[in-house]
Amino acid sequence: MKFKPTTSRSSPYRMAALAGIVAIAATAACGAVSSPQAHGSQRVDYQASSSHPGGNLVSVVPVEDLQPAEVSARLQAAGFEAARVRYGVTAYRVVYRTVGARGEPTTASQLVALPDNDEDDLRVVSWLHGTTVYRGDVASMKPDSSDRAVALLFASTGRAVSAPDYLGLGEGPGHHTYGDPDTTVSASVDALRAARKLAGQHGRRLDERVLVSGFSQGGPATMLVGRALQEGVERHFELGALAPIAGPFHLSRFEADAADDKVANAALYLAYFTIAWDRLYGLYNSPREAFLEPYATEVETLFDGHHKPQEIAAALPARSDELFTADFLEQIRNPTGELSRRLRPLDTTCDWRPDVPVHIYHASGDSDVSLDHARYCQQQLKSNGATEKLTDVGDVDHNTTVRRAVPQVAGVFDRAG
Repeated sequence: MKFKPTTSRSSPYRMAALAGIVAIAATAACGAVSSPQAHGSQRVDYQASSSHPGGNLVSVVPVEDLQPAEVSARLQAAGFEAARVRYGVTAYRVVYRTVGARGEPTTASQLVALPDNDEDDLRVVSWLHGTTVYRGDVASMKPDSSDRAVALLFASTGRAVSAPDYLGLGEGPGHHTYGDPDTTVSASVDALRAARKLAGQHGRRLDERVLVSGFSQGGPATMLVGRALQEGVERHFELGALAPIAGPFHLSRFEADAADDKVANAALYLAYFTIAWDRLYGLYNSPREAFLEPYATEVETLFDGHHKPQEIAAALPARSDELFTADFLEQIRNPTGELSRRLRPLDTTCDWRPDVPVHIYHASGDSDVSLDHARYCQQQLKSNGATEKLTDVGDVDHNTTVRRAVPQVAGVFDRAG
């Protein structure tokens, strides 16, 4: 496996030493990565500049106007407990300005949900979604998506919700930068800025203490965005709470397990990961270096953001050893050189000390992302003296994990104020 030269990123969200990076949907940025510090962790330091209009609104489209009973019905239809619903919800699809993987100006979309109550000052939740291959499946676009349901649930408890689609999904142009920690944070922080502007247009203010939660890919993203907020990425916001759900916090282990078909949906995860890394970093010169025929000729097209997961699954084999070359799988199992360097910080997402308690949720029955990842995160937090708690939501699968965990997270956020 050879990394082709890539253009260094010149971004107002600049790299610096010391922090953890995100797991399955976050890898090192296209610019230089600073040397690991204590525990091998690295920090990504994101600073807005006067030339970066991050969070400026491009368009706002109303997409929901629900009474409390309607919110409850939507939650129940999506498999979520609705006992915490208190208010109706108005929600908007918001397109806002942000930056791309090389610092270029671009746009992204998000769902912003506001409670229909009399409060002028609102706590805000940043909800970070899991792996999504089809751009239409995100919260801002799909009314019956689980992420739309999560946003409705949190908003119905009296909080504003910013649910970014990330880059290249929803109405964002280009490909999703699946594997880039810089844009995971910049898109999410700029989404908060945009939500703040929208709330202001409605005569409402967002509290500076951000409650951050996310599922699967969004679990490590929660830790990444949380650290950026704690480090002062945005003067109007600070970290208020952290509640990651079912995240792959040990990325090198996850990818090695996917290479060995030890996780559910291994071939799909690894294919998405591989193609995204090639688009970001030049992972191979030809798809045939990584993929077997007849799949090598079509696999990149399948992950263009316009194919639904069912289409992709029908077109590809279920097993990694039937999709990838043996040489490629061996390098995933035993990464060296640049690949190893790119993976290393992704194993330290939780290797820092948050100023707030961290509530980790996972399920012992999860065969996509094993409970070991939550224990791995928990141990890193402990080693840094952080206050943490791990809750096992039971012998359920990956998607049921989020349905069981989110109502509990809402309770944690209630107690956080």
